[in-house]
Amino acid sequence: MSRKIELLAPGGDVNAVKAAIVAGANAVYCGLDTFNARNRASNLSFDELNGALRLAHEYGCEIFLTLNVVILEHEMGALFKLLNQLVNTTLDGIIVQDLGLFNIVKKHFPTLHIHASTQLTTHNESQVEFLARIGATRVNLSRELNLTEIKILTDVAHKCDVLTEVFVHGALCIAFSGQCYSSSVSVGNSGNRGRCSQACRDEYEPTAMGNKHPLNLKDNSAYFDLPELVAAGVDSLKVEGRIKGANYVHTVIDSWRKQIDTFVQTGNLIEDDSSLYKVFNRNFTNKFLTGDMTKNMFTDNPRDHSFDHANEKNNAISVVQIYDAQQELSTQKSEIDSLVKKKIEFLDISKRELTFEFSGQLNQPFTVNVIIESKNETMLAGSELTNAEPSQRFEVQSQMLMQAADKSVVDMDAIEKRFKTFSNANFNIKKMDYSNLGDNLTVPLSIPFKELARIKKQVAFLLNEGKDVIAPVELPKLVNHEKEDKNKTTLSILISDIKDIYLCDLSNVDVYFKLPESFRKNNDAYINIFLENPQLIPYFPAVMIGKDFEEAVRLLETVKPKLIISNNTGVAFKAVELGIDWIAGPLLNTTNSYALLTLQEDLNAKGAFISNEINKQQMRSIKRPNNFKMMYSIYHPILMMTSRQCFFQQTVGCKKPRIDASCMLSCKKETTVTNVKGISFAIDKQKGGYPSIYNHEQFLNMDIVTDYADKFDEFFIDLTDIGSGDKDKLDKAVLLEHFQNLISGQTQAQDQLNQMVKIQTRQQYVEGLNS
Repeated sequence: MSRKIELLAPGGDVNAVKAAIVAGANAVYCGLDTFNARNRASNLSFDELNGALRLAHEYGCEIFLTLNVVILEHEMGALFKLLNQLVNTTLDGIIVQDLGLFNIVKKHFPTLHIHASTQLTTHNESQVEFLARIGATRVNLSRELNLTEIKILTDVAHKCDVLTEVFVHGALCIAFSGQCYSSSVSVGNSGNRGRCSQACRDEYEPTAMGNKHPLNLKDNSAYFDLPELVAAGVDSLKVEGRIKGANYVHTVIDSWRKQIDTFVQTGNLIEDDSSLYKVFNRNFTNKFLTGDMTKNMFTDNPRDHSFDHANEKNNAISVVQIYDAQQELSTQKSEIDSLVKKKIEFLDISKRELTFEFSGQLNQPFTVNVIIESKNETMLAGSELTNAEPSQRFEVQSQMLMQAADKSVVDMDAIEKRFKTFSNANFNIKKMDYSNLGDNLTVPLSIPFKELARIKKQVAFLLNEGKDVIAPVELPKLVNHEKEDKNKTTLSILISDIKDIYLCDLSNVDVYFKLPESFRKNNDAYINIFLENPQLIPYFPAVMIGKDFEEAVRLLETVKPKLIISNNTGVAFKAVELGIDWIAGPLLNTTNSYALLTLQEDLNAKGAFISNEINKQQMRSIKRPNNFKMMYSIYHPILMMTSRQCFFQQTVGCKKPRIDASCMLSCKKETTVTNVKGISFAIDKQKGGYPSIYNHEQFLNMDIVTDYADKFDEFFIDLTDIGSGDKDKLDKAVLLEHFQNLISGQTQAQDQLNQMVKIQTRQQYVEGLNS
């Protein structure tokens, strides 16, 4: 087999990066202390990143930087400052979630390679095409996809000259990544900002099935699925674990390296995976990958399973047997620790030291000799790693000869002023040697300062590994265009049952009809709804996979609506191809002006919902593009998570041992789970929908109607009964009337709505996303 398979390792701190390199990773992904989705990891400083880049490249390993969070408007200045630094490193790629960052990089920092994060929930072909259009060179596919789906998307990606990446080992989220708001809602820490509090691992009151951790999945491991992943064409095998340490990273990467190498060389697999059980794990499953989603994907223990596995492997039952098994594993863990420490002991990422030797005499060129001292060269003597670069030396000369000075004297101060800036994130200046320069400049000599600047630029080029230093880009000032009608803000409603179509007759509002995530193949039921009721505007969900995406496209092709709302960029991509206008839905997590520009410029969006995760202050400075609608949902059930797995197997139980094709289409069920604080959450499964969990409170934000009437063109209310749990069903006609009164400025409407909606919150509008 000739095709390269990349093994991509997590690097949550410097030692983990080093461990990944010595274990044989082809690439490492890591984050800084800002703009990354693993704030609980130690992460790297900018100086450490530069050192890690140098070390990794010495050993043929690449480094990707995670910038995989949504960006807030007030952070754009800091983001541009960081990007200006990154373009002058040897970074191999950035991992991105925010659509606005795609726009910024494509326009202003085109030398950076963009990898689309798993937070973008990529699961259908047209999403891949969209990401390719906006600049992605690689896409991390959703963890929920099976091998057949992965192959289909990989084939599309390769046609678009895009690589695919699949998680093959580590923790599994039960929710679709990028579509989990549980920690944002419950404790104010958003997963879209790297602050996930892992509510899925929380303890709940025992369910009817006796489970205290009903949302907790086993860890993912595709260790024995390597041939199928290779056959699917996957380019990169990604290991999760940036909050885990060096011992974990080394053990897992070393095991996977041996598995890959054995398969490449012999076509066979190593059958022993015992090493993977010696470090943190929650036991393992590959059921998403095989498409066989059984209830044994769950485990009621969110903590480390390695000691339990040791007991099981040794059939330890008695106290003595258990003690011996635990001691054996503890010894093995200590051996791993010693091995990793020994392997990374001499790997140094500290700044390299520069010595500048300046020389030149009258009528001779001005010469700069640069010596770069490599600590790894000396520290690695006698170690097993032999790829470290030796100290380097290069010379740069002036193109003009030095002359006797009349006015502009090149003295030590003038030289030091220009060259001291090389003491930066990569280098410390050890010495500036002027001993061979014009008898120590006792005779004033000169070359034009323009020539001195050229020499400095050439030195910078050589120190930057043969890359020109790119000048800083300033944050462009965006124009805030006014809305089309300054004095008008409209109301729109969402329904999901044709029985609610009578609401269309009660008011002149836009009525969106919520489509399910799953359709019966070649069934025209939903097509007929729109053909018979052309006033209804299709509203597409965030997740549309396989035949369900195909059916969504068939609906667009048959109905040809004038406008749709889509929470899925793949559906939007197809709509644009068909000449159908679209508006970006609230689940696309839009939080800044540049995301709006991406949607308008690259996907011809006519408008967008602003994310409900951001607060009043955070949305204040968002700039509206020209001829673009801005919308906001003021009333809706608060979605916490959506999953491809079944929430009922661990809560109230299900007769089926696994999810099958009929589950999505036929199952309609609801229940609640209650956490140890006594707060209950509604679990809701609609026919044609994925299982979802909703907060016990309804989102109701009436303040924004007066705060930002001039900013938003439309306020939206969700009148579906989805996610309502055991709360009383409200009179929708009365609700609609009160909201219309609220929009028109009638003050009594607030009291009327407060009386109707008893359990409510607007906390996200107050707290917003953490900075």
